[in-house]
Amino acid sequence: MTAHVNVIDLISRLKAAEEAFVLATVVRTVSVTAAKAGAKAVIRADGTIAAGWIGGGCARGAVLKAAREALADGVARLVSVQPENLLAELGVSPGESREGVRFAKNMCPSEGTMDIFIEPVLPQPSLVILGASPVAMALASQARPLGFHVTLAAPVEDRPGAPDADRVADCFAVDGLQEARRFVVVSTQGRGDKAALTAALGIAADTHAFVGSRRKMAALRQTLAAEGADPAALARVKAPAGLDLGAITPEEIALSILAEIVQARRRGQREGGG
Repeated sequence: MTAHVNVIDLISRLKAAEEAFVLATVVRTVSVTAAKAGAKAVIRADGTIAAGWIGGGCARGAVLKAAREALADGVARLVSVQPENLLAELGVSPGESREGVRFAKNMCPSEGTMDIFIEPVLPQPSLVILGASPVAMALASQARPLGFHVTLAAPVEDRPGAPDADRVADCFAVDGLQEARRFVVVSTQGRGDKAALTAALGIAADTHAFVGSRRKMAALRQTLAAEGADPAALARVKAPAGLDLGAITPEEIALSILAEIVQARRRGQREGGG
């Protein structure tokens, strides 16, 4: 019972600290196994089992491998550790996946079967918005209900009011960002485009997007490249930002941008889960 309480306590602390981890839960056992159904363990990103118990070495290697993969692609998976003769009866090899189940061989003399559900718990994805244009403000307010941690950076004199954001930074200098999947959008729309784009290039992110025309972005690319900016980084900036939904209003443009970000965010999960 104490181990279970420790797991729950640690889960709360890791979530509060926005730290990625895996919760491994034994969901089924057959024959003799060290851990029983309901046993849980918290596995941190470095591969250490920080709390709980899911058995000994019979399942440990397969569970830790699945945990690493789950943290990489954000997709939950089920691992079934079985003795070699049962795998042969099923016609599967150790390491093979079938119908969403990854099979592994139990090397222990007990020769029991244990099914473990591997659930990644990841920090909120981070959306960094540079600028305080109407599109930027709409983007911030729409992103939070979708589960994004929103940082809005813009000079205070440009902000029309209090942004609906988790964090607000003055000017375009942003530091101390959380470790999570990150998406950056420059939405200055004429008020500090060059400075904001320069700052955006210094932020590591899955995607960078610019709210503006292709022609405007082409001119900025030329100017910034002449001033020493990395041409390859500039080429990766998507402009105009967003999917082509025929959007007109700031709210519609914000929606198109978020649709594109959600598409990019989920694509890896779909591919990893396929």
